[in-house]
Amino acid sequence: MADEEREFDLRWADGAEHKEPSARARMLAAKWKDQPPEAVPFRGEPARRRRRLRVPVVRRGPWVSVVVVFGSIAVAILALGYSGFQGF
Repeated sequence: MADEEREFDLRWADGAEHKEPSARARMLAAKWKDQPPEAVPFRGEPARRRRRLRVPVVRRGPWVSVVVVFGSIAVAILALGYSGFQGF
């Protein structure tokens, strides 16, 4: 048999008279045969949420964060140096 003859044709498969259900559909059908699913009420519109007070966000450039980090490190080094901290 040539490879061209073995090639799977999707149109042929889609036109099949009997289509086998997926594994999940078979599992649920078997489960629901013994234990039918409970009725679930229709979900209407979701309850309104309380609106939070929105605080405006201050946008800073990326350089501000760098200055804050290095400034904090410099202050910590100076504070430890003046306090006479001996690490080792």
